Amino acid sequence: MVPSFKQPLPHIDVVVAIITNSHDEVLVARRAAHKHLGGLWEFPGGKVEVGELLEHALSREIYEELGIKVQEAKLFMQLTHSYPDKAITLHVWHVTQFQGEAYGKEQQPIAWIPKVELLNLPFPEANQAILQRFLAN
Repeated sequence: MVPSFKQPLPHIDVVVAIITNSHDEVLVARRAAHKHLGGLWEFPGGKVEVGELLEHALSREIYEELGIKVQEAKLFMQLTHSYPDKAITLHVWHVTQFQGEAYGKEQQPIAWIPKVELLNLPFPEANQAILQRFLAN
C-alpha cells in the first residue's frame, strides 16, 4: 500500500488594521462580491509581500485601500486560521492615529461602526477571535 501524503495548504501572511477614532468607532470595509468571502465585512488590510516588514505592509495596504497614512499602530494579536483552500496568518494591528479622510479607494463600501455594534455585522470566520478579544478590551 502506498502512503498518501497531504499537500500543505498555501500559506499567506496578512496585515489587518483595527482602525479606531475618538468616537469609539471602528472602520470596516465590505469585501467585493467576486472575492474570496465576498460580501462579508472585514477589518482593512491585505497580503504581506515577500521580504516586506509587517509595519511597511500595514502602511502600504491601508494607504492603497483607504487613502490614509498610518501614524500610530501597535501590534494587537497574531493568529493562524485555515480555510479549506489556504491557511492565513493574521497580523492584527490597532491603529489609533492616522492622517487623512478614509474612503474606499477600490470602490469598496466602508463604514465607521460603533464598537458595540461590530457583532451585528457578518465577518469572515477568521475574524471571530479578533472581534472577541477586541470587544473584551
